[in-house]
Amino acid sequence: MKARSTLGELAEDITVGFVGSMATEYVAEGIPFLRSLNVKPYSYEPSDLKYISQKFHKKIRKSALSPGDVVAVRTGNPGASCVIPETLPEANCSDLVVIRCGELLDPHFVSYYINSVTHSHVKNQLVGAIQKHFNIGSAKDLPFPDLNKTQQAEISSVLRVIDKKIELNNRINTKLEAMAKTLYDYWFVQFDFPDANGNPYKTSGGKMVYNQTLKREIPEGWSDKTLSQIANITMGQSPEGSSYNEVGVGTIFYQGSTDFGWLFPTTRQYTTAPSRMAKKGDILLSVRAPVGDMNIANSDCCIGRGLAALNSKTGSDGFLFYVMKYFKQIFNRRNSEGTTFGSITKNDLHSLTLAYPTADLLKKYDDVVTNYNKMIFERSLENRELISLRDWLLPMLMNGQVIVK
Repeated sequence: MKARSTLGELAEDITVGFVGSMATEYVAEGIPFLRSLNVKPYSYEPSDLKYISQKFHKKIRKSALSPGDVVAVRTGNPGASCVIPETLPEANCSDLVVIRCGELLDPHFVSYYINSVTHSHVKNQLVGAIQKHFNIGSAKDLPFPDLNKTQQAEISSVLRVIDKKIELNNRINTKLEAMAKTLYDYWFVQFDFPDANGNPYKTSGGKMVYNQTLKREIPEGWSDKTLSQIANITMGQSPEGSSYNEVGVGTIFYQGSTDFGWLFPTTRQYTTAPSRMAKKGDILLSVRAPVGDMNIANSDCCIGRGLAALNSKTGSDGFLFYVMKYFKQIFNRRNSEGTTFGSITKNDLHSLTLAYPTADLLKKYDDVVTNYNKMIFERSLENRELISLRDWLLPMLMNGQVIVK
């Protein structure tokens, strides 16, 4: 593949998002403000999106974003990039590399290129002794393939068909997960599970008993339990940095939520000196900001300090998954009230308390959620295959080994 020039020579502009304290700038509503956690490889992630005022947005207009701009993560998962979608007509950002493509570049192709083809180049350009970065210089120096904008767009259009299928699967999965979560809230938070007559328990006058530990009323026959009573919990511990590699030697290693995908984490690193392990099927929980994010381990793996691994002591993994979704709501609520959870400790996690249902109700819930989870897993596995196909196709299309007709 012939390198015509660099990305810096072809792009209209390459700059960086706002760098500075944001402690007092966030508002409840306003201009969307992207951070690194809102940028996943190939896609914009709207969860945990922050907002700033119109006044501050104008003050830092150098880092303003428009649809069609490409943003790349500087720290955490350096080089991960996506295109700003039309659904964000006005936005701003912090600590992201911003690429304004101009007349010579197709934004989607640029994003695909940075994410896939330039992986090794990005890694070679990382700087910083402790926290590695993908900076403006790294972006500007990327050698760009000898393809005009029309050719770029033809290639990206093929890859976007695959991405749209991935997005559709994710939307279906999101709805299935929302259904399971709604059922959890209805049965185990509002206590309106079906009674003996099929009516909502609490609303229909089911007997409630005050629980001293939980400081509230719970259904008769229920108990209080701590998370450590219902789940096996393994706190992560990072191996020595010298044991890390990206060539598949040793054990898969996940550092934290930066490795998370929609449901399964993305393998980026291995370690030859694994410390704390998670088992295939374990819930992987982020214990550092953002606290409460989750993925499922799709293989045995080593977990770093940013993660904990959980599995059910009773075999009710579906119930446990939505218990942790419920706790994340609590973390988010406390954050919005000013009690920031930058991390959660082993003691914090072990001592989380919940109202625990009767065995028959727990089985009913698991029977329903097992079907939802099966459908979610099937689509998630299909997405893994589609991602592999996309990543295989990109260099083939650029090299002309596969031709778009």
